Amino acid sequence: MRRSLPLGTYQPGTTIWHRVPAGPKLGSLLAFSIVVVAIRGPWPATAALGVSLAVTAGARVPVSTVWRGLRPLLLVVAILAGFQLWQRGWPVAVEVVSTTVCLVIAATTFTATTPMDALLDAIVRGLRPLRRLGVNPEKVALAFSLMIGAIPAIFEIFHDTREAAKARGLERSPRANLSPMAIRVVAQALATGEALHARGIGDDDVPAR
Repeated sequence: MRRSLPLGTYQPGTTIWHRVPAGPKLGSLLAFSIVVVAIRGPWPATAALGVSLAVTAGARVPVSTVWRGLRPLLLVVAILAGFQLWQRGWPVAVEVVSTTVCLVIAATTFTATTPMDALLDAIVRGLRPLRRLGVNPEKVALAFSLMIGAIPAIFEIFHDTREAAKARGLERSPRANLSPMAIRVVAQALATGEALHARGIGDDDVPAR
């Protein structure tokens, strides 16, 4: 069974964060992310984490949704924190962990309070001025929606591959885990491309022979 992820999972509500249009909200998320990445020091990073938690609470995003966004990253964050603590001390470790968790929570809150259709429409509107430079806003929005839809599938492939390797007693073998996963991910990408081609999407970019 496919495991749901918070990305793209809209949670209907009436909070102010639900009423803000997708375009300004996306711009605010990008600006907030840039500031969070640019700041230095454990206390500013912790303060940014507090802000993201406050926004999440104000948007009434379920704790389970936030947890699903953080759970896949716990091992990576723990390893990263341990390495930074060992190499550069606790201030850098706190800064890195706070920044990472802050960005994940902010992105989760954004997707939980923004319908996917509204987000894609905002992307198309924002990219329209670049059409004269050869950018196709509709195709960028399509690529974004495909990316969002592919993330849960990739996690499902990862879980199934790991379970299959564990059943054979090879859970510690990188080859038994990574090779089948890479093959299945590539196969899924090819199948997606074939489905789009069958519907005529992208044919206008293929040069005539």
